[in-house]
Amino acid sequence: EVQLQASGGGLVQAGESLRLSCAASGLTFDEYAIGWFRQAPGKEREGVSCISYVPNTTYYADSVKGRFTISRENAKNTVHLQLNTLKPEDTAVYYCAAGPLRTILGGSYYYKSDAYSYWGQGTQVTVSS
Repeated sequence: EVQLQASGGGLVQAGESLRLSCAASGLTFDEYAIGWFRQAPGKEREGVSCISYVPNTTYYADSVKGRFTISRENAKNTVHLQLNTLKPEDTAVYYCAAGPLRTILGGSYYYKSDAYSYWGQGTQVTVSS
């Protein structure tokens, strides 16, 4: 059984930082791209960032570029998302997802929800002004 466990969310003030983690089990980790998505109340799910192992490449949405950093620890089957200089508009439930590398990279589907096969349960990030 494939499981993705997202953690690390919390309540912070604007300008502060959080580190989200996504621990995966039940899949061959390096065969999957890992994406982070977020969904704020009343808004559509938004792709935030994506990382692949081979090639070792990262992708960021314009809204978070320069503030968020994605990384992966293949030995631990874990992906981290470092959230710096947080803004109130970053408030959302953050989800991690795993999608086959060939699908994600082949179609450049870094932020396309339908391209991802497995999803974690989400972790709440709340940024106060």
